[in-house]
Amino acid sequence: MNLIAPAQTLTSADLTRLRADFPILAEKVHGRPLVFLDSAASAQKPRAVIDAMVNTMEHAYANVHRGLHWMSERATEAYESTRDAVAALINAPDRHEIVFTRNVTESINLVAHSYGRSLLKPGQAVVISAMEHHSNIVPWQLLRDERGIELRVAPISDAGELDLAALESLLSDGKVGLVSITHMSNVLGTYVPAARVAALAHRYGAKVLFDGAQAIVHRAIDVQALDADFYAFSGHKLYGPTGIGVLWGRRALLDAMPPFLAGGDMISTVSYERTTWADIPHKFEAGTPAIVEAIGLKAAIAYVQAIGYEAIAAHEATLTDHALATLAEIKGLMVLGRAQDRGGVVSFTMDCAHAHDIATLLDRQGIAVRAGHHCAEPLMHQLGVDSTARASFALYTTPEEIDALAAGLRRVREFFT
Repeated sequence: MNLIAPAQTLTSADLTRLRADFPILAEKVHGRPLVFLDSAASAQKPRAVIDAMVNTMEHAYANVHRGLHWMSERATEAYESTRDAVAALINAPDRHEIVFTRNVTESINLVAHSYGRSLLKPGQAVVISAMEHHSNIVPWQLLRDERGIELRVAPISDAGELDLAALESLLSDGKVGLVSITHMSNVLGTYVPAARVAALAHRYGAKVLFDGAQAIVHRAIDVQALDADFYAFSGHKLYGPTGIGVLWGRRALLDAMPPFLAGGDMISTVSYERTTWADIPHKFEAGTPAIVEAIGLKAAIAYVQAIGYEAIAAHEATLTDHALATLAEIKGLMVLGRAQDRGGVVSFTMDCAHAHDIATLLDRQGIAVRAGHHCAEPLMHQLGVDSTARASFALYTTPEEIDALAAGLRRVREFFT
């Protein structure tokens, strides 16, 4: 692992060393060097993560929690140490508040099913925002249709920022039981002022869940400073593997919630007459967990912490500013969202080509971007588009790759005009 001194902006030499940690970045696509600008969908993996997972499978693999033999105890220790690493990463007050899931989608579904179906009552409401991913819309629609919970949507401004006054208006009748909202939009890059949202929610008696899938990649998260009640993120966006996600929740809430899935490892006792549950977090972790993936997540966390969030945030802010300035020079290109506080995600349209055509032609130049509605169809409809192209940045992205994107988009324009 190539370490960077804390709180420094990443230099060109730093980036060269860091990029060497990611084997896939040496690949060529259609005979051209890979320019990977789709990290918001899933980030590439450093050698440290790959090695940690391979080493586990080669030298320390066994099922966890159940075995008394040496290999199981070793695997259990490695697996559970990830819980400590996650707790430290987000400043959780108690390691038992860290629940492992498959991804953010499962984490939100866990809250919707367990908290929503047991602790929210008909006549209460859940508030989301107009810039949510489908994973933070559909579970609440199911809850609405099954249990009579009202679903309210907080609007955003023309700049793509959460309307806090409108949010307070939605909360003001005291009927809202939960605010479930993105911490950073996967389409607009907008950061939501999470601490202010939590303060508003609590003022009117509501709990708050943050979808941190994008935010935790780009800046340090402190759930205590945010005064959140639940926080969720996925490993694969944080340079870790797929199949491992996290739900953090306040202990009192998790204790009060019934299990989400039933089976082995989440029980205390079982008889034909009744079953009692294990303590948290195991109450919510039925069956054999993602052992190797959890160990990979710990390696990813260590990698990010070794570089430092301050350095990562400074680097990505520079990249985003460069991208916005560079793309503004391309005729007929429109960037969606003008939030003052935004992360390394830039969605755009071109008047000469559909987003799918843009992505296809860029791919021929070795440039990977996302195209489509980005699992945010209601937001697309509000913005008046059916799809966008999206470039997203990571700690390994370089200014030269932004320039390559701009050059590629000029070729797209030439092709269609």
